[in-house]
Amino acid sequence: MSDLDQLYQQVILDHSRRRTGEGLESAGSRHTAENHQYNPTCGDEINVRVSLDEAGDRVESLTWEGDGCSISMASASVLSEMAPGMSMGEFATTVDQFREMLRSRGQIEPDEESLGDAAAFAGVSKFVARVKCAMLAWVAAEEAAKEAAL
Repeated sequence: MSDLDQLYQQVILDHSRRRTGEGLESAGSRHTAENHQYNPTCGDEINVRVSLDEAGDRVESLTWEGDGCSISMASASVLSEMAPGMSMGEFATTVDQFREMLRSRGQIEPDEESLGDAAAFAGVSKFVARVKCAMLAWVAAEEAAKEAAL
């Protein structure tokens, strides 16, 4: 295992143990929505709540509750750390980059500058059965953000 792979593995393990954003905060903005996603393959499930600023232009907070494997829980933790402060455009672009990386089956090198700790999930793309685990919170957040923006 390369040093980079070991670093990525450590990031995932750290986030699965020390979960950022866990616990659904009460809705602080009128631009708040929640989405539930379930992975029937492995039983992982998550509820993600996204609150936007009063203008509905920026992610104010992203919190979650879930039960699942270390990959899905770590992915939710990373996302809840990254998303606050992003414009809706930045958020959509980041979700798309993450999705593209995961669907690449290891063919796309992650852009660590734009993905930050989410780049650690690049190795997951080589295990097709685990891609949905890593995407679960991101899909829920994407849907909640769209609803919150309305």
